[in-house]
Amino acid sequence: MKKTTRTLAVIGAVALLAAGCSGGDGGDGGNGGDAGGTGPIDIWLSNNEAELAWGNAVVEAWNAEHPDEQVTAQEIPAGASSEEAITAAITAGTAPCLVYNIANAAVSGWVRQGGLVNLSEFEDGDSYITDRGGENVTSYQTDGAFYQLPWKSNPVMVMYNKTVFAAAGLDPENPGMATFDEFLDGSRQIVSSGAAQSAIWPSPTSEFYQPWFDFYPLYLAETGGTMLVEDGAATFNSDEGRTVAEFWATMYSEGLSPQEASTDDAMSAGTTAMQLAGPWAIASYAESVDVGFMPVPSSSGAEDVFTFADSKNISMFTACENQATAWEFLKFSTSEDSDGQLLENTGQMPIRTDLATTFGDYFAANPIYESFASQTERVADVPSIDNSVEVWQVFRDEYSSAVIFGSESVDDFLTNAETEINGLVGG
Repeated sequence: MKKTTRTLAVIGAVALLAAGCSGGDGGDGGNGGDAGGTGPIDIWLSNNEAELAWGNAVVEAWNAEHPDEQVTAQEIPAGASSEEAITAAITAGTAPCLVYNIANAAVSGWVRQGGLVNLSEFEDGDSYITDRGGENVTSYQTDGAFYQLPWKSNPVMVMYNKTVFAAAGLDPENPGMATFDEFLDGSRQIVSSGAAQSAIWPSPTSEFYQPWFDFYPLYLAETGGTMLVEDGAATFNSDEGRTVAEFWATMYSEGLSPQEASTDDAMSAGTTAMQLAGPWAIASYAESVDVGFMPVPSSSGAEDVFTFADSKNISMFTACENQATAWEFLKFSTSEDSDGQLLENTGQMPIRTDLATTFGDYFAANPIYESFASQTERVADVPSIDNSVEVWQVFRDEYSSAVIFGSESVDDFLTNAETEINGLVGG
């Protein structure tokens, strides 16, 4: 699905995630599970059509071999967001055993709410998760333990319209826009030539998650994967953060990125040449745009830059009565075979070591996905911290004022946001 659909899916999460991060007793679901229990379990899947097909096939395969531990799958109940439905279920004590659509930003709040099972407490919990995903998955821990299994990522790269690039006189196969200076020059060429109204069109709206699709991927690239908050403190009031902010400020001040929201899909409409997107965009634009992909730019133009993972993960909920079965099914659904089916069905990247070689046949047959397979080795997610929504909202508000609309200086933005965020995470 398109980025506009993906980001709309988290509207409405603000209040609920904030409530979850403030603590709570977890409703009736906080103490109901049995770590050794076996028997039937329920799971929730994303309403994405391709993921539903994958999930139902995995459930069918499991059920054929486990008559006494049957799995029942359903879509995550309708709501303004997945997070809304999950938070409500935790509070009511009606959460399923597993949910296959967990955003890292929500996990800390649900842990405080008493809703999530500590997967590290299973005998092979830590070893299974790290063997599958590699040492870098420790960034998905909360309070030093795994309350989610890092499942799949959608590394954010620069998607561009090859036809527009050619019309602007840029090489659509090798655009040469790896550095900030090169990216600015190419963007000016696109707009001045009339090939497109804008060079790249990130959403300029104020939702807390919007930095994940403008500032944050480039900040991760510039810093080698430093998250916005680490060790209880903001990291972005730095030379690297300033460089990224000034790059985007230039894009806006020169009219290369619009200050207003698009009223349609700007890529399909041809009103922008580029967007930041993940591998989901390949299928979404297959019928409408001849797309290419390149890494997000950085000041150095290095080929091995980091970017935002945009991951979705799997958590087990404390309302689950048969947690032993849930753990075994979780492993079954994230095995090499199941991950291969996920990749084949959805084009999304399982978070596992040696992805490109493990599924070499798939990438040989689908070379447009190869750049994403390589990029999965250099990704970082949002930090799993208390007050996550408030942190990102503070950042977005200050960023918007300074970078998008130019009503305060970049230095003031960095200083003010750092002070407010340190107050939120330090408490």
